Amino acid sequence: MVLLSLTASHRELDLDALERLSTGSGSVGRVAVGSCGPVQGAVVISTCNRFELYLDVDAPLHGDAVRHTTKHVAALVAAGSGVSEEVAADSFTVRTGPEVTSHLFTVAAGLDSMVVGEREIAGQVKRALAEARDDGTTSKTLELLFQTASRTSKRVGTRTELGAAGRSVVSLGLDLAGQDLRRGRAAELDASWRGLRVVLIGTGSYAGASVAALRARGCDDVRVYSRSGRAEIFAQGHDVEAAPDLVEALADADLVVSCSGARGRRAGGVTDGRAEASLEYVLDAAAVVRSRERAAVAAGDEPEPRPLVVLDLALHRDVDPRVADVEGVLLYDLGTLKAHAPATAADVVDRARRIVDDAAAGFEETRLGRAADAAVVALFDAAEVEVRREVDAAVDRLTTELAARGGTTPDEADVDAISRDVRKRVHAALHGEIVAARAEALARARAEEAAVVAGAEELVEDAERADRR
Repeated sequence: MVLLSLTASHRELDLDALERLSTGSGSVGRVAVGSCGPVQGAVVISTCNRFELYLDVDAPLHGDAVRHTTKHVAALVAAGSGVSEEVAADSFTVRTGPEVTSHLFTVAAGLDSMVVGEREIAGQVKRALAEARDDGTTSKTLELLFQTASRTSKRVGTRTELGAAGRSVVSLGLDLAGQDLRRGRAAELDASWRGLRVVLIGTGSYAGASVAALRARGCDDVRVYSRSGRAEIFAQGHDVEAAPDLVEALADADLVVSCSGARGRRAGGVTDGRAEASLEYVLDAAAVVRSRERAAVAAGDEPEPRPLVVLDLALHRDVDPRVADVEGVLLYDLGTLKAHAPATAADVVDRARRIVDDAAAGFEETRLGRAADAAVVALFDAAEVEVRREVDAAVDRLTTELAARGGTTPDEADVDAISRDVRKRVHAALHGEIVAARAEALARARAEEAAVVAGAEELVEDAERADRR
């Protein structure tokens, strides 16, 4: 068996591209197990900023099954999402063997998140395994992998300060925005954000997380805008109001949260296998200027309209950076948020990574040790045969001795004592052979897996060279 993962996250794709790629993700694991012979198990992690498939593959040593599985699963993702197979394949980073373990443990610990240390991902990893169980797509290896990842995440949270410092991108952005909004509306805005007027741009899962975070702060006035036309559906599902005109909605807004990621693709969709950024911003400086002019008119005799805070949470900017030059507007983007993220000292991250690395190494030893277990079991089976032979011989000798003295045959206590002594002596003599057999089996298992991984990587490299010709 070989572990295989296909992963796409905020590090490679914009949020909208990830959402599009993960369309139909609820069935891809089940279909992969049912339709791809080498796939013995599958677990899928699908969140607002990552889409990852973890597979347990029954792969022969030449590695071709790994390549076949990768292409097959990419085709399933393409069929479910509506993108081409080439787009799906190019969107994923493929990992095999120990790299899979290391990556999942890093993800579960929050070390691969936009804001290092956020804890929401730990629950998402647990839910992914639970959903796979419900679908009947787990395997013993994947169960052990994900359970160990969750334990590792918990260990990172309890043994380092990372868990206490971590938070989501949305939460961090709202915390920063709240400071500025209170300075601008100190007399009106209470601690619960009640009365704050928010415009949300985007309708994906990240937008849903934003609504939940706003509600948790007491915000009860949220309007959603989407140039894709999905605002009405999103508004109905999240009990907010749809905004048909963005400039009009901005005129009396206090806060804008933009997370559509629409600049990551052309209006007509992906055309060449990778997301291409459009030159058009979802929110440009001209629209903000017009909305500020309307706000000034509405303010009447007031000295100036109230300030506007804009949070751009899209990986590929939704908001024109020149918006920050508009008077009375404060713009935060992901780069700004990361710069303001809760201080996570390098030594804290290093301690967390050491915990992850140790756990990943231990998992690999346990997984590969199963091959060694078979060799050890064989030695114990042979030893048990020897134990029975020696016990029988010892009982026969004792029977003869007792008969010569006119005594009775050995009783059950005599036989048990003989058995314990013989088994202890035989097993003690076996220790050296067990250590050697286990080491040899581990080395053989590592070599076999390395051959699978190397074979798969060589085949992928050959295919890429062929594509370039």
